[in-house]
Amino acid sequence: MVAMGFGLIEQTKIITAASELARNTLRYGGGGEAHIARVSDGARLGLELRFVDAGPGIEDITLALTDGYTSGGGLGLGLGGAKRLADAFHIDTAPGAGTTVTIAKWKLF
Repeated sequence: MVAMGFGLIEQTKIITAASELARNTLRYGGGGEAHIARVSDGARLGLELRFVDAGPGIEDITLALTDGYTSGGGLGLGLGGAKRLADAFHIDTAPGAGTTVTIAKWKLF
């Protein structure tokens, strides 16, 4: 991340978001995979992180992204917090079909 030009605050944001999503993958998805890639989009260079599990999926994404909602006794800030910390956020899930959450942090040049 340093080699890509991300400052300390940007690094902290993406690491915090990644930590929350990895925890969710383990706790609610029963484990899974994490993928990291360097990506570019025209004038932007970025870091993309994707967390994939084959768990039960999320029945109500809107509810799951609501601050304070938890299905497991936590503070209910994980998904919503990760979304706020990233520049891009996408979630693909369905009940019984697992969950894939992709986040990105962009650096403009």
